Amino acid sequence: MLTGIFDSHAHYDDAAFEQDRDAVLTGLPQKGVCGVICAASNLESAGQCIRLAEQYDFVYAAAGIHGLDVETVRADSMERLAALLPHRRVVAVGEIGLDYHYDTPRDEQMRLIRAQLALAKDFDLPVILHDREAHAPMLELLREFRPRGVVHCFSGSVEMMREVVSLGLMIGLGGAVTFKNAVQPVRVAAEVPPDRLLLETDAPYMTPVPLRGKRNDSSLIAHTAERIAGIRGEETQTVVDRARENTCRLFGIELPGPFAC
Repeated sequence: MLTGIFDSHAHYDDAAFEQDRDAVLTGLPQKGVCGVICAASNLESAGQCIRLAEQYDFVYAAAGIHGLDVETVRADSMERLAALLPHRRVVAVGEIGLDYHYDTPRDEQMRLIRAQLALAKDFDLPVILHDREAHAPMLELLREFRPRGVVHCFSGSVEMMREVVSLGLMIGLGGAVTFKNAVQPVRVAAEVPPDRLLLETDAPYMTPVPLRGKRNDSSLIAHTAERIAGIRGEETQTVVDRARENTCRLFGIELPGPFAC
């Protein structure tokens, strides 16, 4: 069994875990998971992620408003978000970003992410970025703001990955790298520098092969790590260990015990 798995992006506040959330989270350490970042999608879920991080010592929280959640934004939203960021269990501003797959107004998404990138800089926090079918505007924002952080569930090209890395950010890879039709994620997995790779689930979504169609959880990173290790010609535990160290370094986390980093 793999040990020291750090899931850099999950959504345990999601309704998919409503019936058995405590059982799932309590069982993760026995499945090799030593850390999880619960990424918010709006202010309500940020509060839920923080409560989970207070309850489970291996869970950390990210607070932010997703680009698809612009309808939740109010006049005082940035003020309310700023009030959450100093919390001792909050390690990032996120999940924030641009999603051009749907018809959510792009100008509103852009105003929202710009405000939160500025807030992250004010609080000296890394960001967790969502980029779906918005590669060019996302790169423009990264060049302008130069944040620390990670582009999660990375879907861009190898060339884009290289620019993102050159700007100082990390690359998050999850279950998509195992999918039958995966092309770009496989190429990126082969080429991403070892000190810039984070592992993630996006749980309960993006479940890796061979468990597609079932609910995802942090223990299933094992399948993603095995696939990435095969692509890179490395040992799976090596991929897991390096990704954990990268996650701790980016988010300023000091793990106790045998996985201290």
